[in-house]
Amino acid sequence: MPQFKVLVPDAHLRDLDVERSVSGDKLDYIVFDETDPAAIPDKVWRECDAVLVWHRMKLTADVIAKLDRCRLIVRVGVGFDNVDGAACRARGIPLSNVPNYGTTEVADHALAMLLYLVRGLGTYEARLKTDLVAGFLAEDVPVVRRIRGSTFGAIGMGRIGTAIARRAAAFDMTVIYHDPYVPEGHDLGLGLERVRTQEELLARSDVVSLHVPLSDATRAMMGTKQFAAMKPNSIFLNIARGGLVDIEALHAAMKSGHVAAAGLDVLPKEPPVPAPALIENWRNNAPWLAGRLVVSPHAAFYSEAGYTDMRTFSAEILLDYLFNGRLRNNVNPGWDSKAA
Repeated sequence: MPQFKVLVPDAHLRDLDVERSVSGDKLDYIVFDETDPAAIPDKVWRECDAVLVWHRMKLTADVIAKLDRCRLIVRVGVGFDNVDGAACRARGIPLSNVPNYGTTEVADHALAMLLYLVRGLGTYEARLKTDLVAGFLAEDVPVVRRIRGSTFGAIGMGRIGTAIARRAAAFDMTVIYHDPYVPEGHDLGLGLERVRTQEELLARSDVVSLHVPLSDATRAMMGTKQFAAMKPNSIFLNIARGGLVDIEALHAAMKSGHVAAAGLDVLPKEPPVPAPALIENWRNNAPWLAGRLVVSPHAAFYSEAGYTDMRTFSAEILLDYLFNGRLRNNVNPGWDSKAA
């Protein structure tokens, strides 16, 4: 007989077959497929013992206030900016994420975007589809260049930043990074060059790639000033969080030609409706943007294996805490300060 009720408010997959295969009959999953917390009865919020939340619903302070019995919230994924961590802390509720899935998929995706741009694959494909004879041409393609010997600048050197840096180095790129949160000497272990400021990284890099979480400190960290500080004709990649980037500033930097190309897996609003100017120009095949932008639908993390890992680990985190008192991957330290 289930001992705990676990609310899943915004499930993609209502069967929860993976989660149930892990927890057996120990947990009773109360499953909804909603994006608005108000669509779920207050009684359900108040009676749940834990919450498994995906990325489609925001758990704001007023929602957290309803969690009378909740002992743990697990964000099914890495980013946790859709959950008010401070409100959880005030209520004495720990918040955990799942950082150990999809790392290789995200790293592969970032390099795939870079290679797509620098090898002109979008332009070549479009030309050939239009005319097999006239389009059978290698020259005169935007962005195409040799990346061997160029500088890849990673902002953030956590799990994903490290995985991407290894791949960039394998393509004979010089890798530099900026991350004030990793300890000194980390660069020696990686065999990479650490730069002390973001400004230096932007000025030196031929490719700039973001690998940081979204927070008040990082929101819109790439804006007009930062894009202007980038090396002329450089490439920008964001496979982290859409809110890190002022997309209107990126649009202006690309239209001016200062930023040569960009790869975006994430956008400030997802789905991007109404579409920002940059995305609207991309959708309409604006001539000035042709071959210079690749966009994917927040899919860098995805593979069947990665999806299974994410769901498996989420259920394991629940079991570990609810039954053994072992808290894993906590992202709101101080949640237990009231009990101290």
